[in-house]
Amino acid sequence: MIEEATVDAHSESEQRVGFYTMLEDHLGMPFESTILGVVVIVERVDLADDEQIVAVCRHGRLKQAIPILELPVPTPRPAGTEWIDAYRLWARRQ
Repeated sequence: MIEEATVDAHSESEQRVGFYTMLEDHLGMPFESTILGVVVIVERVDLADDEQIVAVCRHGRLKQAIPILELPVPTPRPAGTEWIDAYRLWARRQ
């Protein structure tokens, strides 16, 4: 999966964009997660100005972007969360 996301990428920044694209294409959203004991809805992924991949989470009328590397993956796992796992593995190697 790492190779698939980064195949045409030359820099670390381009590789991150490759993962962002895979997450956007394959992650089954929306889905619920729990952050600090609060159930949130993960509505979408985004690429922040600092090039972090973030999950845009909603709780009621409040929204917050959480780095995808810090997002708890719920059980049962939504479709496409294996891409989060692959991104986490890639990020540890950088």
